[in-house]
Amino acid sequence: MTRRVFLRQAVAAAAGAAGLLGPFWQAHASVLPPDSFYAHSFPDLQGTQTELTQYLGKPLVLNFWATWCPPCVKEMPDLDALHKKYPDIHFVGLAVDTAKNIERFNQKVQVSYPLLVAGHGGIKQMRSLGNKNGGLPFTVVFDEKGRISKQILGQIKPEELDRYLAGLG
Repeated sequence: MTRRVFLRQAVAAAAGAAGLLGPFWQAHASVLPPDSFYAHSFPDLQGTQTELTQYLGKPLVLNFWATWCPPCVKEMPDLDALHKKYPDIHFVGLAVDTAKNIERFNQKVQVSYPLLVAGHGGIKQMRSLGNKNGGLPFTVVFDEKGRISKQILGQIKPEELDRYLAGLG
């Protein structure tokens, strides 16, 4: 959990518990800006830059992965199935890898959601989203306004993520 998310939740909890700012906080929470991560863009496998802001307006499941990471590869079919089950939720795979490795991998294992290339800079990006050790796989669920709503370090548990995503709609 990032410091910003922690502080936002702590302030909301304290204000709610004390009966302070309740209606004010509820009325203004929806105007909080998206996470600063949305300011980034990453190339797809053809080299075209993809602005993350295009994913605002719907929840986003952002999965950091690498071709050399067995748990990452193992969870991809589960993420693909969830992507197909929830058409109103964006799914993006952000590879901490090279475009060349991803292209070779994509010939063997294909998914229906977009794969973008973060390269080795993806570790820094994961850390900025709360994954302090930079471990893979790492999945972040953003709400439709671009705010972090869930973080999963390690391989997803498909049933748990399915239940969580069902509650977003």
